[in-house]
Amino acid sequence: EKTMAKDRCVGSATVGAKGQIVIPQVVREMFDIKPGDTVILLADKEKGIAIVNDEFLHELAERSFDGK
Repeated sequence: EKTMAKDRCVGSATVGAKGQIVIPQVVREMFDIKPGDTVILLADKEKGIAIVNDEFLHELAERSFDGK
């Protein structure tokens, strides 16, 4: 992994035989991802994959319900 700035990072992960990946430690620390946390994968065949914590989904739902 390479930390570019305090709020940016470039890293890689290898997909294992069971389709699992390990999120690099620096990224887990940056986003406070702990064992047992749920992450959401947002995928677009052309744009790629984004991994977000479940709090992102909750915030998106709140904004949708609030009409913002």
